[in-house]
Amino acid sequence: MGKGGGCVPSKKKVLSDAAPIPDTANNALRSPAPASTGGTPSSATKPNNVSVVAESHPNPGPVTKLRIFIVFYSMYGHVEELARRMKKGVDSVEGAEGVLYRVPETLPAEVLETMKAPPKDHEIPEISAAELAGADGVLFGFPTRFGSMAAQMKAFFDSTGQLWKEQTLAGKPGGFFVSTGTQGGGQETTLWTAITQLAHHGMLFVPVGYTFGAGMFKMDSVRGGSPYGAGVFAGDGTRGASETELALAEHQGKYMASVVKKLAA
Repeated sequence: MGKGGGCVPSKKKVLSDAAPIPDTANNALRSPAPASTGGTPSSATKPNNVSVVAESHPNPGPVTKLRIFIVFYSMYGHVEELARRMKKGVDSVEGAEGVLYRVPETLPAEVLETMKAPPKDHEIPEISAAELAGADGVLFGFPTRFGSMAAQMKAFFDSTGQLWKEQTLAGKPGGFFVSTGTQGGGQETTLWTAITQLAHHGMLFVPVGYTFGAGMFKMDSVRGGSPYGAGVFAGDGTRGASETELALAEHQGKYMASVVKKLAA
C-alpha cells in the first residue's frame, strides 16, 4: 500500500505488555503467555500451574426476617388470647417473625376499673401510627361494638392520616380477627366493615377464607371465626377461647406469613 507498509500491522508482533487475561475456568486473573521460542513450553505457561487468586467473601450479616405486626385492642383478654396464638402461627413460618403490639387505650383508668377490665400486660408495647411503616404485613384484632370495630381501634386508624397522605402502607398485606359477645354479634360484619380502612391505605386484604379446611365446617361446638378472619365468642366475658378458635387463629398467622413471604420473594 504506502511506502514501507507502515500502516499494516505485523502478524508476528507479540503483545508482551498486555493486560492480565481473565481465566474464566478458575475465576481468577492470569498473565498472558510469553511468545513461543520454538522450544518446550516452560512450566509457567502450563494451565495447570496457573496460580488462582482467592476471592475474599465478607461474612454475611444477620438474616432479616419478615415482620408481621399483630396489632390489637383487648379489654377483657379475649382478643389478646387470639393474638398470642396468632404469633405462634407466624413464627412457625421460616423467615417470618410475629410482633405483638397493642393500640393505646382511650378510656380513663377509673372507667376501666368500673368495667372490671383486667390490667394490661405492659410487656406488650403500645404502637404508634408511624411504626406501622416497619411492618411487612399487619394483622389487626379488636372486639366488636354494635357490629363494627371498637372505638380504641378506630381511634388508632384515625391517627394514621400522615401514612395515608404519603401512601406508606400501600401494597402491604393486612388481615383481621375479632371477638364478639354472641353468635350473631358481628363476627362477619365487624371485619367486613373494617376493610374500608385497608382500602383507603391501599393495603391488600388477606382473608383466611376456607384455608383452615375441615375446621371451618365443624358444627359440634360453638366456634367463632369466619372466612374474613379468626374470632372468639366471649359470651358474658367469662368464656375463654376454645381450642378450635385458637387453632384457627394460629392457622391465620401461619397463612398470613406464607402470603407475605410469597409477595416478598
